[in-house]
Amino acid sequence: MTERDARAPLRTFPARMQPLARLPLFIDLSGRRVVVAGASEAVAWKAELFSAAGGDVAVFAETPDAELLAIIERGTPPGRLTLNRRAWTAADLDGAALAVLDADDATEIEAFRAAGHTAGALVNIVDKPDVCDVLFGSIVNRSPVVVGISTDGAAPVMGQAIRRRIETLLPPAISAWGALAVRIRDAITARLAPGAARRIFWERFAERAFGPAPGDGEAERLIAEATGEGSAAEAAGRVILVGAGPGEPELLTLKAVRALQSADVVLYDDLVSADVLELARREARRVVVGKRGGRASCRQEDINELMVELARAGERVVRLKAGDPMVFGRAGEEIDRLRAEGIPVEVVPGISAGIALAAALGASLTHRDAAHSLRFVTGHAKSGELDDGLDWRGLADPDTTLVVYMGGRTAGRLAGRLIAEGLPAETPVVFGFGVGQPGQRIERHRLADLVALGSVPTAEPLVIGIGKVFAAGGR
Repeated sequence: MTERDARAPLRTFPARMQPLARLPLFIDLSGRRVVVAGASEAVAWKAELFSAAGGDVAVFAETPDAELLAIIERGTPPGRLTLNRRAWTAADLDGAALAVLDADDATEIEAFRAAGHTAGALVNIVDKPDVCDVLFGSIVNRSPVVVGISTDGAAPVMGQAIRRRIETLLPPAISAWGALAVRIRDAITARLAPGAARRIFWERFAERAFGPAPGDGEAERLIAEATGEGSAAEAAGRVILVGAGPGEPELLTLKAVRALQSADVVLYDDLVSADVLELARREARRVVVGKRGGRASCRQEDINELMVELARAGERVVRLKAGDPMVFGRAGEEIDRLRAEGIPVEVVPGISAGIALAAALGASLTHRDAAHSLRFVTGHAKSGELDDGLDWRGLADPDTTLVVYMGGRTAGRLAGRLIAEGLPAETPVVFGFGVGQPGQRIERHRLADLVALGSVPTAEPLVIGIGKVFAAGGR
């Protein structure tokens, strides 16, 4: 180094990573010796864990735990597990890659650690992180995809809570996609040079892994796609009709969240809440295709055409509908059009507004003392007027619970028709405004009140409940 070089100021770079409490490592235990000593339930769990990872596990316990005996009895492929009904010795640790002890005696702990280190093993003492070379955190197992979670031994219960959250977002099918990646990796490496093309292929692959499980012939289709040999049909996208529920994001099903996380494009109704949209993949395009009575709206034909166009372009489309997609929406028309075009379509149900209304009130819609049937009805026909084709005599049954959708403009006429058919004017009625959303409002009325009101003008989603089950105090 020259004198000038020595005097040159050192370049500084920002740190790429904050300090780590522990370095996460993934170890191949296939056929390697692992020693586990102790007689507790924790020993049984770790022995099963190491054997599941392919280890040759030797357990030393004079009085083994019942769970350990059960594990041995049912077998533990792919590894091997043997039980030695005696105390461990230093010689037992020879050749071990890992050594685990569950004990409280300080002298035994120190002797075990010394024997393990002499053997070249990583040592773990159960529930004593300060004297451990390695810790075993919570695991999300979607092998070959494995997620490890550590709290540095400070809060294992927190690690378990985090694991549960991750498990809800990682579909079980991701395991099959991981296995598929192993199968096709060499073929893709041979066909695509390092750089943008290979990276783009694997990015697309990773996004698909959050959708449905790979079908028959998926490996061949992917390899053909990588080399530009795939047909347009093979590269086509798909459409998932997803129920967004009444607006509260925590009321979405896990399958609905996974669909949103895998979408390229989200076509959503005007009534879908912003909080639900926040669950979609950040890169996904969001397009509002709302239809509201009495307002400027998207034509259903245009929505159908847009779904077909996007799917043919290879996009994964989520058609996000308020409530449940199959309740008083036009899902049937959308499904028919997509199937006619040969585009795969799937439906993920959601919580309908009527069910959310019952939950908000704590009222059973089919309480034995108040109702023997439940009917969901629409407040207007295609014409926008009251539907004369409804079974009005059946709807006026005092022992039937009615849930009326889109009935704000026709509420008075609907109530008058029910009273004319014999439903008592004192029948309890509830209005649910924005049910399932933070600002939800519930109003209680009688059937006669609806006649006097005539209509219920509101900018909020409205669902109307009619029947004895909605009496004050609930049923």
